[in-house]
Amino acid sequence: MPSFRASLRPVARSTFAEPDSRSISAPVTQAMVDCGVYVDGERLPGPCTHADALAKAREIEQTGQEAFVWIGLHEPDERQMRDVAEVFGLHPLAAEDAVVAHQRPKLERYDETLFLVLKTVNYVPHDSVVLAREIVESGEIMIFVGKDFVVTVRHGEHGGLSQVRKQMEAAPEQLRLGPYAVMHAIADYVVDHYLEVANLIETDIDNLEEVAFTPGHQIDVEPIYLLKREVVELRRCVSPLSVPFQRMQSEHKDVISKEVRRYLRDVADHQAQAAEQIASYDEMLTSLVQAALAQVGMQQNIDMRKISAWAAILGVPTMIAGIYGMNFKYMPILHWYWGYPVVMTVMIGACVILYRNFRHRDWL
Repeated sequence: MPSFRASLRPVARSTFAEPDSRSISAPVTQAMVDCGVYVDGERLPGPCTHADALAKAREIEQTGQEAFVWIGLHEPDERQMRDVAEVFGLHPLAAEDAVVAHQRPKLERYDETLFLVLKTVNYVPHDSVVLAREIVESGEIMIFVGKDFVVTVRHGEHGGLSQVRKQMEAAPEQLRLGPYAVMHAIADYVVDHYLEVANLIETDIDNLEEVAFTPGHQIDVEPIYLLKREVVELRRCVSPLSVPFQRMQSEHKDVISKEVRRYLRDVADHQAQAAEQIASYDEMLTSLVQAALAQVGMQQNIDMRKISAWAAILGVPTMIAGIYGMNFKYMPILHWYWGYPVVMTVMIGACVILYRNFRHRDWL
């Protein structure tokens, strides 16, 4: 299949190449989760398409009212994203990222449009870490924010934004702050989930610690490695967001209002808190791995001491039996009547003495 970039032509800004008539794709409406036009914080009634919604919003703006469009897409294909990009004037590189997904959390600016990539996380319920195969699953939300539009592209089965939209529509004063207030609400929703998932993982770590440090209980290293892998994945989702939030405060003051930046600072604080928690979890799991490996090494030393002790005990009768098993005619007590009982007594006595000595030293 040709790459998405190959289907673009380098002409006018944010203009895609003409679609290939041989390609067959579903219309944008099949990837569209919701579409709304908001005027002064209130949503206009009725369904809409992305093109009609933007035209309506810009028509209302000419009357002096504040209006913007918010459309949500779920895993659009190349053709669907091309249609959306043509209507909203999205840069081809950003549109390509929205289709391909698997992006690192980042913030990019294309003229007057901000492109924010957020990684979503979801905690997979399980009865025990030992039996779990996956603890954290991740997805992505890409947000295109312009002067009069917000386009969200979601990848993954979790991380739906219907709840965010309902909360925003219930608070018109927030919607009046414009499209960047929607970006803040989505970022706040995603970061809050980071904290929720981090708290649930902390419970799993506490359970592993309890098992690891219970006297007489041997822990398996595999569940610790599984949890550490999931924490590393969570860290990759959370930690890179620090730089985008800092850039929103310093580099994009011309497009993000002062009031929205205040809200974004609060989200940045929560993100930093989540990042610190996850980093501490990674260190705790590293300590657990070291403790489990030390426990394994100690058990191996105990086993080796037991093997060595039994080898020493069995070595005495083996040596005596080996000596008297040689075919020599003249050997001490060979023809003595009490020779056999004496040899057996020496063998048993030596074994008993060695056994008691090893028991006293906790080798057996």
